[in-house]
Amino acid sequence: MHKRYFHTIYILFITLLSISCQFLIPGSGKNFAGDVLFKDDFSDPSSGWNQISTESGETDYADGTYRIYVNQPNMDIWSQPNLDLTDVRIEVDTFKVGGERDNRFGIICRASEIEQFYTFIISSDGYFGIGKIRGNDYQLIGMDALLRSDVIKKGSAFNHIRADCIGNELTLYVNGTKLAQVEDSDLTSGDVGLIAGTYNNVGADIRFDNFIVYKP
Repeated sequence: MHKRYFHTIYILFITLLSISCQFLIPGSGKNFAGDVLFKDDFSDPSSGWNQISTESGETDYADGTYRIYVNQPNMDIWSQPNLDLTDVRIEVDTFKVGGERDNRFGIICRASEIEQFYTFIISSDGYFGIGKIRGNDYQLIGMDALLRSDVIKKGSAFNHIRADCIGNELTLYVNGTKLAQVEDSDLTSGDVGLIAGTYNNVGADIRFDNFIVYKP
């Protein structure tokens, strides 16, 4: 299975989403004054993100970061701080500590309890895309396949991801460079969060730090 073609993954998402749901145990979020709506440097393990461990993977705080570990092929795990927002700009620092480069990870926005949200993802081998999960259907928006960019630092290097969910416009920035901007009007508000996933290779171990949600 080649990760650049998401229509081949669609069949898998029908079952994988139901598996992923066991990881969605939201906690309480904190609001901050000014343009910052929410922030977390993950130094406090009680800040509200879920801490779950199963054979399929884990979500937990680790060494001052937040960890999503996926130990099953063709699976996504995501986590949310339990917020309800509309237009946001989300930023996070990311890096891989384990697993192959053939992975995917990033930011989600406008997530609801019925398993629908937008995704802004990159991979450790340099691909990116904007997609949407709605029910049992996963699809890329405005592109037929994930695209490649030299802006994305490969391997275990740090990458800074920014996702703008503003009105109908969805924009992905990586390391300060705009890589994609698409339009979609299906989802208008909901939670934000983090996501990581695998393709054929298991063991994707992704860390996140300095998660900030801004009012755009």
